Order: sequence, then C-alpha cells, then structure tokens
Amino acid sequence: MIRGQDYSGGEVRVDDLYYVSPRLAASFDRASVRGGDILLSIVGYVGLVAEVPEILSGANLTQTTARIAIQEELHSRFFLHFFRSKAFHSEVKKYMKGSAQPGLNLADVEKMKVIFPERREEQAAISKILDTLDTAIQETEAIIAKLKAVKQGLLHDLLTRGIDANGELRPPQSEAPNLYKPSPLGWIPKEWDIATLEAVSSTVTSGSRDWARFYAESGALFVRIGNLTREHINFRFDSTIYVCPPHNADGQRTRLEPGDILISITADLGIVGVVPDGMGEAYINQHIALVRPNIGAVNPRFVGHYLASPVAQAYISKLNDAGAKAGLNLPTIRGLLTARPEHTEQNLIAERLDEIDNRIQNATRESAKLRDLKFGLMDDLLIGRVRVTPLLQEAQQA
Repeated sequence: MIRGQDYSGGEVRVDDLYYVSPRLAASFDRASVRGGDILLSIVGYVGLVAEVPEILSGANLTQTTARIAIQEELHSRFFLHFFRSKAFHSEVKKYMKGSAQPGLNLADVEKMKVIFPERREEQAAISKILDTLDTAIQETEAIIAKLKAVKQGLLHDLLTRGIDANGELRPPQSEAPNLYKPSPLGWIPKEWDIATLEAVSSTVTSGSRDWARFYAESGALFVRIGNLTREHINFRFDSTIYVCPPHNADGQRTRLEPGDILISITADLGIVGVVPDGMGEAYINQHIALVRPNIGAVNPRFVGHYLASPVAQAYISKLNDAGAKAGLNLPTIRGLLTARPEHTEQNLIAERLDEIDNRIQNATRESAKLRDLKFGLMDDLLIGRVRVTPLLQEAQQA
C-alpha cells in the first residue's frame, strides 16, 4: 500500500512500504495503481507528486492520494513534470480547502487546468530535457553524499592519528599503542601537545551589544551566528547584514582579522568559523566569541577544524553554562582545549581537510546551478514560453 509519506521528489520510496493481506488488498481494488500512473497527495502535504514504478503495479492507495492515469496517446512523464511546476501548484492552491488540515477532493482535481503541447513528440522532448537535468542533479547529490562520508572519515583519522614524517596516517592506537599517549581529549600521538585556547592566542573576546543602530545598506560585513555553519569552518553569506561601525575602542575590539577563530556562544553553541584572507572589514556581535591565535604557535585553520570535530564538540557540549539559556562564557572559551601537533603537521592536516571541504562546496554549487537551470527551464518549457519544436525539426532533418 502506498501512503502519502512514501513519495516525494517525483519518486515512490520502496524501502518502507506498508503491506496488507491479499484479501484486504482485493477490497481496495478500485484504488490499485499501474506503473506509469501519477500520484498526487490531496491531504496534509498537498500537491506532492510521484510516478508509480512498474514494480508497484497492483499496489493500493490510501485516501490521502489521488491516482491520475494519463491517456496512452500522451507522454506521462511530461505530465509528471508539469504537476511539479509553479503553474500547477497555482491550480492546487486555488482549489485547496481547510487550514488546520488542508486538502483537495477528487472532483476539484478533475477541474484543474493542464497545459500541454498537442504533439506527443514535443511532450517527450520536454520530458527528456528535464529528466536529463534530474539525473545530473541526482548524480551530483550522490557525489556530495560520498564526499561528506569521506570527510567524516578524514576528520576522525587526521585529528586523532595525524600524519607521520612520511606523510602517511599513523596506525590506529589499537594497533600501535606505543605511538600514543592519553590526554583530556582522548588518545593522541606522542608528538602532540594539548593546549588551551588562551595559551595559543593573543586575544579572546566577544562582540559588543546594540549593533542594530549601526546597520546600513552597505559598508562592513556584520557576521552573525547565521553566517556560521556546522558543515565546514568557512562562512556562508546567503544572508548578509552591513554596518557602519563606531570608531571607538569597542568597535575596533570586535573588528575581524584573517585567521581569527569565531565560536558561537549562545543558542546553537560551538559552531566554528575561521576568517579567511581577503574577507575585508567585518565585525561580530555578543553572540560570537573571537579567538585570535598566535600564528607562530598554531595554524588557525587546524585549530578551527579541531574545534569543529566530533571530539572537541563532545567536550564543548559538556561545558554549557547552567541556567535557563544555553551559553558559553569567555573564561570557558579561554579554557577550551585543542590538540597541538608540530606546526608542519598542523599545516598538512588543515590542507587536507580544506581540500575535501572545497570539493564538497564546489559540488554543492554545481548542484545549485543545475537546480536553478532546471526550475528556469520548467517554467519556460512547461507553459510553452520556450518551444522545443525547432529542436525536433532539426532532428528530423538530420
């Protein structure tokens, strides 16, 4: 039996379907589906669509889903794409009823307007273009998922085993206990030290309050917790605020420099970012701690990666100030521990982790570009603003 929760993104997930006895299934024969049918959710998350795969021919539906059987002389996948378009979603909204539990009835579904080219060849050509983009998006997402899994393994190995003099990972502690020593952060290579952030930094402070009065249309960047992410130690600037900062000591105290390590100290605790070269003038507020490492003592990006790692994050989570609101105070930040390999090893570890982060970010940008291209083409192709007829004519003449 296919339920509303079993499909999204145009596909039915077959890994967690609900099964009923043949006798009960026979009583739902009117609600059985065939491969190629299109499903439309009509209760709850109204408007989700999916195509029934051949393997699920004969499956039954619950009352939360409408079955749309496309006429054989038409190309069903064109209509699958159309039902995912803005034009069709406008139709869904027009007929949707209720607020607490929004829904559609089948009579209204039958009234909804569908735009399509008369020629099946044109329907198929449009579908092929959009299917090709869907495949490219799925392949890119698979690459991203694989890279993220690789990164998790690298984080664990590089930040617990490190890199030896030959440029190789040391054997695990379980295989070569003589190469390791105990520490407050667990087993670490014998060549490593443990240090507090205060011991390896020239400054540990936080931003000041009342920055809203300095907001401006342009000016210096104002870095907030929303600009930090747990995905990596770089910043995200999908949402930016600018400020014209005060020219006093308090303003200068919170001005960022390349290599500064930022740590969220309220709300979502322990998110880490490292200020890159060339970011320009920028400031922080009171929700973020600023750690300015001594460059000769540590590589800021190594420390950033270490603080963002599962080992350090587990340690940070235990240090939350008691009280109604989550928070870390500056003495706690100063006392945070970081591993400290020899400087050359820090550089190598940071470079390898930066490399995998860059690969993930490049693939993520590629996925976003493909999605933007697809959504733009959907709007153009599915309502006829751009026609594929010239392409079909060229193919016939070739």
